Amino acid sequence: MLTKYLAAAVMCSALCVAPAMAQNTTKSDTTTAQSASAMGLWQTSKLINMNVYNAQNEKIGDIKELMLKKDGNIEFVVIGVGGFLGIGERDVAVKFSEVKWVDEPVSSSTTSSTNAPRPTTTTGTGSTTARSDAKRTYPDHAVYNATKDQLKALPQFDYNK
Repeated sequence: MLTKYLAAAVMCSALCVAPAMAQNTTKSDTTTAQSASAMGLWQTSKLINMNVYNAQNEKIGDIKELMLKKDGNIEFVVIGVGGFLGIGERDVAVKFSEVKWVDEPVSSSTTSSTNAPRPTTTTGTGSTTARSDAKRTYPDHAVYNATKDQLKALPQFDYNK
């Protein structure tokens, strides 16, 4: 008889503790995400396929890969340039430090450049040159100072070297 009451007490305790444990896990996950954003960390998965523009807001390609050194630092950004619907596209590599990261969307051609808000940018080294949106863990787009033809003229990136 005592065994029945003991088993029932253990079951009730388990049912009461499980929701509390789940609640703590969710709070912990939220805290971790908030601190990653506050620390200026980026989700690299969000950078892949990101559009790359030049200083004149012309799309010149999109990011295909980020190449890391063995110490974990990003050395090159591989940009897919040219082609149509992926056919005829070629990959070229540019130094990560030469790419600027912009948090605000590309301004449209109808917006006057004098009235347009100054975009928030981050250099390839990770330093912010203007205020940043703390809620996002990735920039809106990348800017590389070259024309599409100049990118096409770069040597094809060889992933095997």
